Amino acid sequence: MAGKGSNSVQLRHYNERVVLDAVRRFGDASKAEIARFAHLTPPAVAGIVDSLVAAGYLVENGKRFGERGQPSAMYRLSVDGAYSIGLHIGRRAMDAILINFAGEAVAFETHEYDHPDPANIRKLGEEAISRFRNELGKERQSRLIGIGISAPYFIGGWDEELGFPSDVQLAWRSFDLRSHFAQSESLTVLIENDASAAAVAELVYGLGRQYSDFLHISLSTFVGAGLVLDGTLQTGPNGNTAAFGPFPVTPSTLNSVPKPAGRFEVLLHRASIYTLVQHLRHNGFHITRVRDLDPMPEAARKLVSEWQVDCADALAQAIIGSIAVVDLEAVVIDGLLPQSLLHDTVELIRQSFTEMLPPGLIPPVIAAGALGSRGSAHGASLLPIYSMFGPDTGVLMKKGLDKKPLMIGSEYYRRGS
Repeated sequence: MAGKGSNSVQLRHYNERVVLDAVRRFGDASKAEIARFAHLTPPAVAGIVDSLVAAGYLVENGKRFGERGQPSAMYRLSVDGAYSIGLHIGRRAMDAILINFAGEAVAFETHEYDHPDPANIRKLGEEAISRFRNELGKERQSRLIGIGISAPYFIGGWDEELGFPSDVQLAWRSFDLRSHFAQSESLTVLIENDASAAAVAELVYGLGRQYSDFLHISLSTFVGAGLVLDGTLQTGPNGNTAAFGPFPVTPSTLNSVPKPAGRFEVLLHRASIYTLVQHLRHNGFHITRVRDLDPMPEAARKLVSEWQVDCADALAQAIIGSIAVVDLEAVVIDGLLPQSLLHDTVELIRQSFTEMLPPGLIPPVIAAGALGSRGSAHGASLLPIYSMFGPDTGVLMKKGLDKKPLMIGSEYYRRGS
């Protein structure tokens, strides 16, 4: 993601990607600004920009006055340059989003369910894609380049916590999301872990513009994370980098969390929306979705505060464990919590982290994200665009995708992957 291009003719296509990345980061950029960012000569950038304008990926957006010399022509991404669809398959809802080349949402919809049954997921996905195609119309459909899908890898797993029916768990072990949507839609299909997809959205549209090395933590039904180093999403040989849910932490102090069998608890039993909802229900306050806490009911305030303190303590432990292994500039925390509740929780995490930070570690910035519940869907929609137009052709492309199913439920989890 660092803007380092080359004037070699053989790398022209790569340089085109670097130029597009510069414009995406700046919003509006002159040829001189692009040249400085990409480490390319002005004549090389001028030729690339002109070709990208001719191809429909960039448009001139007025001129900048007030500087020395002639006014500078400014360029931005053409919204019609390409379109992409993102599907986020969660444990309680599916989000579908259509974005344009500038990353703006053209259409968005969400569908809730009790369990993510594969047959229902297939139906909901196909119907959403059909509506999005109609939204684009015949002419713009030719610039629809692909479908990105984000989902928890073990979506059929953790049955003890979520109570998924056995037939749903079994169905996920044989359902291949990629091949189904690739065959039915005749489009490139890319799949990523939901937490990693949210990290991609943060990389492109959030604090990733400011920090190149950060950990993105998603407080969703369960907790997950995505790791970005040197501006590139890290996935690992099994696609399981930053799998935060099983991170070992000390036991919970909540009366709703059973004592662990061993010396340690796993992070998802302390830092997750599942744990928050269970704590409320265990103590007589029943909610269906975490959005029921916005605005905060007075009867739930004390119970939510108890969870926040326990969650903050556990996440501070996990963050310290992470920075002991990987040097990070920032830790970004986002997910399903309402914004006011998220910011309060992040402040408690900062306090707990400061209190327990041992000598010898450099503290990262700990900040709240701004993408919220749409982060994973937006990140999914970016997968095809960055696969085709991103400056690093290896970014977001998994190793060994054809060797191993990505979401086959609890059997995969028990094998220890």
